[in-house]
Amino acid sequence: MTDTEIYQEIVRIRGEGEEAALVTIVSTSGSTPREEGAKMLVRADGSILGSIGGGGLEARVRELAAEVMRKGKPNRFQLSLTEGEGEGMGMICGGDMDIFIEPVLSAPTLYLFGGGHMSLPIAKIGKLLNFRVVVVDDREEFANPERFPEADIVIAEDFDKVFPKLKIKKTDAVIVITREHQYDELVLEQALGTPAGYIGMLGSKTKNKAVFAKLRAKGIPQEQLDRVHAPIGLGINAETPEEIAVSILAEIIQVRRARPGTDAKDTSPPGGGR
Repeated sequence: MTDTEIYQEIVRIRGEGEEAALVTIVSTSGSTPREEGAKMLVRADGSILGSIGGGGLEARVRELAAEVMRKGKPNRFQLSLTEGEGEGMGMICGGDMDIFIEPVLSAPTLYLFGGGHMSLPIAKIGKLLNFRVVVVDDREEFANPERFPEADIVIAEDFDKVFPKLKIKKTDAVIVITREHQYDELVLEQALGTPAGYIGMLGSKTKNKAVFAKLRAKGIPQEQLDRVHAPIGLGINAETPEEIAVSILAEIIQVRRARPGTDAKDTSPPGGGR
């Protein structure tokens, strides 16, 4: 396995919106199974490409790689392969190894369900913030590349058929901004079945209350509905579509950057984006 093959796999992973972690041996002392510079790629499912030594050592490194992927931050680790400590990993080489693990993360995707006038500035600003932008609408005249030149993907398909074709990840954001309450309800119900890290719905408090009531009647628990940011956006007294877009994307950033153990929703100023 060459480094070129590992880098080619990294390109594929990023292109398909997946995650992985790249492990590199940065220093060694004593007897170790591989030398400095050896690399191994750990995919999100735990499978590997390349090797830094095999056996229990790689099993331990897969655990560390999973931690790095979860946190999204690189880290350096020291592994001892000396007698006693190394035996737990099936290694009795007698050396030490420092490894550097860096996450391979695809750009977060911004899913816009609804191609109306409000989605236009959201798509533009989202792209400036390095989001991968996907626009979905059931009307071709509202979902086409000419209308959304910034979008990476534009899908013209019924809302109730498109979700099985999407790979929504925990780093992604879903914005429900369709033209009618019934479509908002349909999209929101399916969005709640995804691991999306942010789900927001545009609308008045009265409309949001009605949609939530219908979803509760369908058996969706309140703790699931509590994931939804509605009213959407930070309370900056936004009025124009562009200002509302700024408030929505600011809230998405706030949620993404929230420190572990904190609730980003609790730190928002009163009010919403409308």
